[in-house]
Amino acid sequence: MDNEKRNLYVSNKKSSLKKVFIPQKNISRRLSLTLGVTAFIVILLIWSWLTYGKIVGSMFVPTPSSTLSAMLTMFSSGFWSDISITVYRVMVGFIIALIVALPLGILIGAYKPIAAFFEPVFSFIRYMPASAFIPLFIFWIGIGESEKIAVIILGSLPQLVLMIANDIRNVDKSLVEVSYTLGANTFNVLWKVILPKSLPDVMNTIRIVLGWAWTYVIVAELVGASSGIGFGILQAERTFQIDRIFVGILILGFIGLIVDSFLTFLNKILFSWNF
Repeated sequence: MDNEKRNLYVSNKKSSLKKVFIPQKNISRRLSLTLGVTAFIVILLIWSWLTYGKIVGSMFVPTPSSTLSAMLTMFSSGFWSDISITVYRVMVGFIIALIVALPLGILIGAYKPIAAFFEPVFSFIRYMPASAFIPLFIFWIGIGESEKIAVIILGSLPQLVLMIANDIRNVDKSLVEVSYTLGANTFNVLWKVILPKSLPDVMNTIRIVLGWAWTYVIVAELVGASSGIGFGILQAERTFQIDRIFVGILILGFIGLIVDSFLTFLNKILFSWNF
């Protein structure tokens, strides 16, 4: 009897796993949250094992406790101001890039002549690393806030334009054809069919490129800056304070995770019909 119960339990477990591991099948919010938290716990355990077990020296990787201690010290000595100025630079630069990229991306994705004119240019710029322009921006603009914001704009703008254009193109052609068949004009097809259908994907594009913008600001802050998380990381590197470098990197990750989660939530709220 016990063997039958055990076999039934194992069989049910296998069946549950098969139901979960189906390509693109949704899972419950509770399971999703549990798996996400578990991933961070596993990373923390591996980090603890490597550092407390002396497998990796503290000169290269600090322990979790020393990193936490350094974080508390940094926050008590004004690290909040560095975080706020970095967030300010990212958001200003990214919003400016988005204001320009959104209409351009829509037009490039919707109209072939506009795509033929603009797309090669943005594809060309996209492969130019934003960090390579820092010396030029310092020479042209100086080392103030404008230079760092310009780096973020240059890094984000081409990606946004091309990815938004691709989101517009990915709208099912049959929807467009049916709209014309029902008597819609070109203006209505763009604003009442293509745009509403592509907006959830555009929101995802914004979320993804915003993550890249954080890498651009750190590069900008490593050169000619006197504040910001990147500047703090550089200062820590010069004084061999590895725990402070880890704090800066972790703070960036936490901020990115919060912003990413918020945009994902906002996408589901605004476009619930797409999920």
